[in-house]
Amino acid sequence: MAARTDNVSDPKLASSLLLARRGQALFSRKLHELRNVEFDAPSLLPGWTRRHVAAHVGFNARANARLVNWAATGVETPMYSSPTERDEEIAFGATLPIRAILNLSDHAAVHLNVEWRDLPEEYWNRLVTTAQGRSVPASEIVWMRTREVWLHAVDLDNGAEVGQFPNELIDLLLADLVKVWLRKRSPGQRNITLEPLDREARYRIADEPEDLIVRGTAAQLVAWGTGRNPRGVLAADGGAPPRAPAWL
Repeated sequence: MAARTDNVSDPKLASSLLLARRGQALFSRKLHELRNVEFDAPSLLPGWTRRHVAAHVGFNARANARLVNWAATGVETPMYSSPTERDEEIAFGATLPIRAILNLSDHAAVHLNVEWRDLPEEYWNRLVTTAQGRSVPASEIVWMRTREVWLHAVDLDNGAEVGQFPNELIDLLLADLVKVWLRKRSPGQRNITLEPLDREARYRIADEPEDLIVRGTAAQLVAWGTGRNPRGVLAADGGAPPRAPAWL
């Protein structure tokens, strides 16, 4: 029997699916490299152990699979049944035995991958609603998951670094940073321009006089903007920049 493949012909969507799967492979590898005694160590996220990160990524796959099912069936299936369910799942998942946490992460990722694979091509444009209340096409689910697996692989603090990300992902994350900052922008929030030293492009919130210019390599700017490691990032005056605005 021939292997089943994705129901997509759009090369951009196919590339997005591949990038998400590469991120999942990285996350899974870094997770399975941990010894049992290392799961209780702090992650790079304040207040979270590696257990919390692993549980979150597993439950996030399930939540995204519900959105894909929504697109496939037309039956409204939210990511979470209530505003508190996400946090409750993570807190519970972090208490599970290590083998159960690993099974959650692995099986949920496979389930999401199957949902992606089997979604008919014409359904990728169907609208679903994110946990933040945004109405997006189902294709956006792939990017939502991509951010999760790549960045949380870093958060496991087991050797993965933003500087190891593929260039295409770094560019997508830079663009996403300014897009989300603009969407969440509040009155009086500073304009920010990101100036990657290894790119010709500049990334700015708005075409207005810059209030804050931040420079570094593209990967360093992504690490700073996503709230990870600010090492190597400088403001225009040569000093350390302030903490980046909240992203996700």
